[in-house]
Amino acid sequence: MKNLKSILVDKIKTDGPLPLSNYIEQCLLHPSYGYYMKEPVFGIKGDFTTAPEISQMFGELLAISILQTWIDQGSPSKIILAELGPGRGTMMADMLRTLKNHPEFLNATEIHLIEASPNLRSVQKKTLSGYKISWHEKLPSFEHKHLFLVANEFFDALPVDQFLRKGDNFFKRVVQISKDNLEFGLEEKPTQNKILKDRITDTCDGDIVEINIAAAEISKHIGNHITNFGGLAIFIDYGDWCSLGDTLQAVKNHEYCDIFVSPGEADITAHVDFEILATNSGCTFSKLTTQGVLLERLGITERAQNLAKNLIGRDLESHISAHRRLIHPKEMGTLFKALSLFPKQASCPPGFEQ
Repeated sequence: MKNLKSILVDKIKTDGPLPLSNYIEQCLLHPSYGYYMKEPVFGIKGDFTTAPEISQMFGELLAISILQTWIDQGSPSKIILAELGPGRGTMMADMLRTLKNHPEFLNATEIHLIEASPNLRSVQKKTLSGYKISWHEKLPSFEHKHLFLVANEFFDALPVDQFLRKGDNFFKRVVQISKDNLEFGLEEKPTQNKILKDRITDTCDGDIVEINIAAAEISKHIGNHITNFGGLAIFIDYGDWCSLGDTLQAVKNHEYCDIFVSPGEADITAHVDFEILATNSGCTFSKLTTQGVLLERLGITERAQNLAKNLIGRDLESHISAHRRLIHPKEMGTLFKALSLFPKQASCPPGFEQ
């Protein structure tokens, strides 16, 4: 029976070992067998739960930060509101519900969603029915307007490459086969580039460095637009400043699994290197902020208390649990980080520090 593993094994037999980033891309986005081509992937019935699916407060508070930034930048009359990897459209729906209280903002807004999965686009259209929205498979070149963009757990799903340090050289990890099983291998020749050359000083023999070229290029594209035309980008994901070590992971049915066991049936991600996003953006960026601190600065506790007034029983218990999960250091509060990009002449967005 044909499946993604057999397709990849045949490809490697014919063409040789696959770069890791290519393998991940096939696992996630293969037209017939890719992970994101199926549904559902979010929530209890899926393999993971994101912050917007936990509580409406997440999207509401990000909307407030965007709204205030729009005001601080002169309330431009024509803007673009965009999201990378919108999932089921939950966060955008929560943001738009909040922004409905400010019709002057919505009247100025074009909404754009960047989503590669046809299945998820169908879900988003149902969630966001009633709004005029433009969908794109890849990040487009937007019109010359202020861009207000959010990306929550987007960059972690972009295909990453890994490099193993041996002596003073780094060797690229590849996916090869052994007795029709997939496994890691190394390219014979070392990889030479500036990023790896700069990592000699802070790595040791045997260390792994992860580089996400796609993430760097996307951040540069967004940063160039914001530099030239104004706006704001907010990136939220798990990761840290400067990648070190093997963070690649696969999740199936809310449990970790081997990335080679069931290609196309598990979500494959890696921790985000926020330094690459910031330094490649070409525009001003904030200090890296934990999700918990960001949401507290934006008023999540006060919002949680107001929502709790109308709740009782299990609904109240669920609400309290969601609040804790978003901000507590032992939950998502510290693991998840946030970075914002904004024009040089603009003030730092609410919730962030420069």
